[in-house]
Amino acid sequence: MTNFNITIEKDEDGYFVSEVIELPGCHTQAKSMDELIERTREAITLYLECEKPEIEIQSEFVGMQKIRI
Repeated sequence: MTNFNITIEKDEDGYFVSEVIELPGCHTQAKSMDELIERTREAITLYLECEKPEIEIQSEFVGMQKIRI
């Protein structure tokens, strides 16, 4: 098993949107967080089946910070 880092945002229509950091273009959306996590797992699985990328995660995810300017 491989761990993936995702970012989660809420769009203007109220949908949660996830993006997989290690897999460019791998993203999905859903109305609830539970559904989003399930759809993200599905998106990762499909991405890996289609793209078969060489995944080698070198860094450790530390966190995200929102900065207001």
